[in-house]
Amino acid sequence: MNLEHASIAMEPGGQAHDAIGAAPMPAHLDPWERRLLADPDLLGDLAFAMGGPFHVMYPARVAHNIRAFHAAFAHAGVHGTIYYGKKANKAACVARACAEHGAGVDVASVGELTAALAQGVRGDELMVTGPAKADDLLWLAARHGSLLAVDDLGELDRLAALASPGAPARVLLRVLPAASASRFGMTSGEIEDALAVCGGHDSLRLEGFSFHLSGYDAVARAELAGALIARCLHARTLGHPATTVSIGGGFGVDYVAAEAATKFTAEVGRQWFHSGKSFDSYYPYHFPAPGAAMLAQILEYEDLARRLRDNAVRLAIEPGRALLAHAGCTVFRVQGSKTRHAHGKPYRLLTVDGTSLSLSEQWFDSEYLPDPLLWPTRPGEVTPTSVGAATCLDSDMLSWRRVPLPRPAEVGDLLIYPNTAGYQMDSNESPFHELPLPPKVVLHDAPGDRFRWTRDS
Repeated sequence: MNLEHASIAMEPGGQAHDAIGAAPMPAHLDPWERRLLADPDLLGDLAFAMGGPFHVMYPARVAHNIRAFHAAFAHAGVHGTIYYGKKANKAACVARACAEHGAGVDVASVGELTAALAQGVRGDELMVTGPAKADDLLWLAARHGSLLAVDDLGELDRLAALASPGAPARVLLRVLPAASASRFGMTSGEIEDALAVCGGHDSLRLEGFSFHLSGYDAVARAELAGALIARCLHARTLGHPATTVSIGGGFGVDYVAAEAATKFTAEVGRQWFHSGKSFDSYYPYHFPAPGAAMLAQILEYEDLARRLRDNAVRLAIEPGRALLAHAGCTVFRVQGSKTRHAHGKPYRLLTVDGTSLSLSEQWFDSEYLPDPLLWPTRPGEVTPTSVGAATCLDSDMLSWRRVPLPRPAEVGDLLIYPNTAGYQMDSNESPFHELPLPPKVVLHDAPGDRFRWTRDS
C-alpha cells in the first residue's frame, strides 16, 4: 500500500449494502468554480473551441495558496521559503504565479528548470531535486545559483568538478530518515563523508540539509526538522554556513467534507463499483488541517518555530498539490451512454471523449473520488453512473464508482471533475491512440464578474 494513499482503506469486500449507487462525495468548490458553472455559455464555448477534453486553471487561487503559506511563516516568526514542486503540474501559469507572488520552484530536470526561468523565476529561487542528477542539470543549476539537494556522494563529486570556486554550487545534503525504506537520501555515515567532501572543495557551499518523507504526518516532519537543525549546528562547527532545512512536501489537501469521507469509509464495497472493482486504499480526500494549516502544526510542534529562530535556520518547504488546491478542474464531453444492471438494478455507463490518464490516481492503482459535476444543470432523477474512456482498453475507467449524478447524463453534456490541478492533469498523461493531450485553459478575472481566458503557453 502506498503511504500517501493509506489514510482511507476499505475492508475486503466492504460492508453489505443494498444500493448499487455510491454515497455522494461532493467536492468543496471555490467561488471561481461556482461562477464558471453558473455561466450559461462559457463552459460550452470552451468545449466547442477546444474540440475535446481540456483542463481549466485559475492562477489567482495559486496566489491565494502561496499567501496562506507565507502567512503561516509570518505568524510563527520564522524565516521560511516556498519552492513549488513543479512535477505536480507543468502549467506555465503556475510558475508565473510563483514568480509574481514570492515563491520559488522545485525542479528535477533541465526542462523544468528552463520552463521556470521562462516564467520569471530567478535562478537563485530554484531548488533542484531528484536522485543522481545528470551533469547537464547540475552544471546549469550551478550556473544559475540554484540550490541543489544532493542525493549521493557520487553526485556531490560530479558537482564539485562542474562548479567553480568563483561561483560555488549551493548544496543541501539529502538525509535518509532513520528506519526509512526510501531510495532517496544518504545515511548518517554518508552524510559525514559528504561534509568532508564539501569542506575539501571551494566549488561547493553547504547551505543545509533536506529530507523526503512519504505520507502526510505533521509530527514526523517536525521531529525530523528538529534533527536537521542539530545537523546544521554540527556542520557550522566544521566551518559550513548551514542555514537551511528543507522538509519537502506532503501537505494535505481537503477535497471533501468529513461527513462524506466517513460515510464512504464505513459503507464502501464492491457493490458500488462497475464490474465489482475494488481498491486497497485511497488518497485521504478529507484532510482536517490542509496546506498552510498543516505547516502551522509543524511549526508549533515541540516549539519548532522557536528553535528555528534561536538558531537562525531558514525553513524551506516544497509543496506541490497543496499550492494547487482548488486551482483547476478537468472537463470531458459525454459521447456515449449505456444502461447496465447490477444486482438487478439499472445504472448508466458513460463514455467520454478523453482517458483516465488525465485522472492519475491510476498510477497508485486507486481512483479519484470527488464527484464529477454534470453540466448543464437541470432537474432530473439521481442516477448511479460509472464513467469510461474513449479507448480500446476495458480497464480505462475514469470513475469505476457509480457516482450519483443528479440526472441521467446525455450525449453532449459535460462532466467536470473538480480540483484536479494537483497531479491529476499531468502525471500519467499520454497521447494513447494518438489522441492529443488535453490543453489547459487559463481563466483570469475580468470586469463585471466575468472571466477572460487563454490557452496556457
